[in-house]
Amino acid sequence: MSTSDYSTDLREAKAFFERAEEAAATNNFDYAIDMYLEGFRRAPEAIEEGHMPLRQMSLTRQSLGGKKPSVVEKLKHSRVRDPLERMLNAEYLLAKDPDHLPYAAMTLKAATDGGYNKVAGWIADLLFHALDVTSKAAPEMYLLLKDSYGRLGQFDKAVKACQYAIKLKPDNAMLQSELRDLCAQLTVQKGKYGEEGDFRHSIRDREKQEMLQDQERVVKSYDYRTRAIQEARDALEKKPDVAVNIFRLADALADMAEDQYENEAIELLEKNYAEQKDFSFKQHSGKIRLRQLRRKIRLANARLKTGPANKQARSELAAAESTFNDVELEHYRLCVGNYPTDVRMKYQLGLCLMKNKQYDEAIPMFQEARKDPHTKVAAMNNMGVCFYMKEWFTDAIDVYKQAIDSYEIKDDGVGKDLRYNLARAYEQQGQTSEALELYRKLAQVDYSFKDVRERVDRLRKTSK
Repeated sequence: MSTSDYSTDLREAKAFFERAEEAAATNNFDYAIDMYLEGFRRAPEAIEEGHMPLRQMSLTRQSLGGKKPSVVEKLKHSRVRDPLERMLNAEYLLAKDPDHLPYAAMTLKAATDGGYNKVAGWIADLLFHALDVTSKAAPEMYLLLKDSYGRLGQFDKAVKACQYAIKLKPDNAMLQSELRDLCAQLTVQKGKYGEEGDFRHSIRDREKQEMLQDQERVVKSYDYRTRAIQEARDALEKKPDVAVNIFRLADALADMAEDQYENEAIELLEKNYAEQKDFSFKQHSGKIRLRQLRRKIRLANARLKTGPANKQARSELAAAESTFNDVELEHYRLCVGNYPTDVRMKYQLGLCLMKNKQYDEAIPMFQEARKDPHTKVAAMNNMGVCFYMKEWFTDAIDVYKQAIDSYEIKDDGVGKDLRYNLARAYEQQGQTSEALELYRKLAQVDYSFKDVRERVDRLRKTSK
């Protein structure tokens, strides 16, 4: 769909959303639901304009005694094959019974099947949070979330969903295997490079990928968040010396995603760090500060998109990225300094150093991170990047070979990346026959993987 077509569809959809709001204002909720659904038929992924207001309205309807769907309505809205209509029918049932999680699951599955990724991401977050606060979570729900987040490329959340499923099914060996695969994909996603055949380009873009992953926050109503803050304040007032109460209030404040609340959370944690000399307070404060800075970067990016020629917006974005970069590096330096045996912290510091082109400092961090099975392959992969960027191509080749030998799955995303990177190093070293052989084998497995087709064609021509 073209941009103009989408704008037209959204404009038409908004007319229905406005009628829905007018109906809801007079407590004519059932008609409002119908109007929202008509709007979704024209603009299925209008999250802020339609899906979120419908959700809020459904909670209001429920609080005023709105009836749940009848048996006839359940049957009528369950016998649909088209993904869009399945999604709308499921959302209809969810609007009439907002606490019934199977309806949210139905909405998620239909949205994922239909490729409505914005809706899928939104409803998945909503479902995940709902499961987090219920005592009746079923493993099937977490399995659905795992698969949906995986299809959306949100591997951080897919990993968490899989971990929750394993808690409910601890003896399931298949889930354990899937968790390893998801962790590997997440590692590659966080440290990914070379998508466009240029290591330097990908290292610069790593932060953008992290921000994209971070921006999908758990959807919570404003009332829920303010209530959580008040409950946390009450708990801290009763027991001010209990650390968990301090963290609980800090997290509740940070959940508002607004400067004044985040700054209060940071101040609370820093105060307790100064008084108790417990670095866990400082570490948590740093996490909130980084989250706050990521949001500022997203906002600056959004302003720049609306006016690409806006020099002030471009300057603000550059300043925000620079501040984030400095704060992130200092945060992980402090973490490693206070937790010198935590190799995962060293891995994160290595990524920051690599992003700052401080390869000589990054390499020892990745060497330490090799000791942890969870970061071993990713650390070796990134160590290879550092050697490559220093033009130590022979050393990069050695490290990539070791990583390939350590990784059992040869044809998944991680295995293909490792072989591609090894081929790149061979190519730079002048060992074109070895590079060509690796590119050829990759093309046989995945013909569309990165730029292997072009590289095979080019190397074959030059070798004639």
